[in-house]
Amino acid sequence: MPQPIFDQFKVIDIDTHITEPADVFTARVSKKWGDRVPHIKRLGDRDIWLVGDQPIGMPGAYSMAGHTGTPPDFRKSYDDIPPSMFDAKARLAFMDEEQIWASVLYPNVGGFGAGAFLKIGEPELMLECVRAYNDFLLEWCAADSGRLVPVMATPFWDVPAAVAEIERCAGLGYKAVLFCNQPQDFDMPLLRDKHWDPIWATAQAAGMNISFHVGGGDLSDVVDDRANIGFKANFARASTVAFMDNGRCIADLICGGVCHRFPELKLVSVESGVGWIPFVVEALDWQWGNNGVAKEHPEYDLLPSEYFRRQVYASFWFEERGVKPALEMFPDNILFETDYPHPTCQAPGPASVGTHPRLYAQRVLADVAPEVLRKIMHDTAATLYGLD
Repeated sequence: MPQPIFDQFKVIDIDTHITEPADVFTARVSKKWGDRVPHIKRLGDRDIWLVGDQPIGMPGAYSMAGHTGTPPDFRKSYDDIPPSMFDAKARLAFMDEEQIWASVLYPNVGGFGAGAFLKIGEPELMLECVRAYNDFLLEWCAADSGRLVPVMATPFWDVPAAVAEIERCAGLGYKAVLFCNQPQDFDMPLLRDKHWDPIWATAQAAGMNISFHVGGGDLSDVVDDRANIGFKANFARASTVAFMDNGRCIADLICGGVCHRFPELKLVSVESGVGWIPFVVEALDWQWGNNGVAKEHPEYDLLPSEYFRRQVYASFWFEERGVKPALEMFPDNILFETDYPHPTCQAPGPASVGTHPRLYAQRVLADVAPEVLRKIMHDTAATLYGLD
């Protein structure tokens, strides 16, 4: 019998989330801002994140792994949330149980592209909150900096401030930058606009990769059931459509010349899945030739598929049939994740339903060549995040 996949490698999970403790901002941001600082308040039986009296999130909604309910039946308060979701030592113990060597960490409160900080409305406080989160996350990961990998939040709405924060965080040891995948949702230039070039240049110079997490734009669609199809059906629809947003993100980056202008910059499509990638990249190659892009941009020396192969990565965690074609095309660009502890995550569950990450990997990847498996489960991520 072959050795189980999780026994063969130091598995690196490139997309997990931290359920931020209640004092992340109140303990680190100037008291002069009062209740405009993001804070937790218990309303009824639920813990809610507030800015002033405006709700901006609920920790229980981010913390669904192991919960028997489905959205909108979320855990109600921190009292109901397992410590592994907000405490670093408990997370490490959980990772040991699950045979996951290292976890890359993304936020919740600030949004999956930091856009939620814009709800604060005060630029100085917004920047202070971003810096406070980045300081907190580095402290949290210090419990084992070889296994807990922080991804910095970025004040993308202010390019000079974003450049300064990337430089600051690079000096603190960060290896990855979280960037908004849909800045146009916040009335800002599209990713293909050269407006963002100073950010790409700074990250490239610092040797930091850029992460584009799905859901980084306007998430109101998730709860805006304007067609009255039901919360659960709409949640499933909106969550699935969000994966497709990163197809547009990648098309913007390649066709807008970002990959060409910044050839050393690594770009990671996070929590997007990979099954759609063969179609999107093949379509880009087709349209590239069909529309004479090389004549319009003779400086572009590669096809979209070649730019992708050189610089772009993507992660998967639930697909049964879509993984293999992506691996055939891009064996060096595919990463493994669990999305712990989100509602869509691979998390410990009954063996009969196969939601356990190592059971899933064993079922879906058992016939993948050993040298490719090693890349998926460890080597590619280890290089991206400097873990070796």
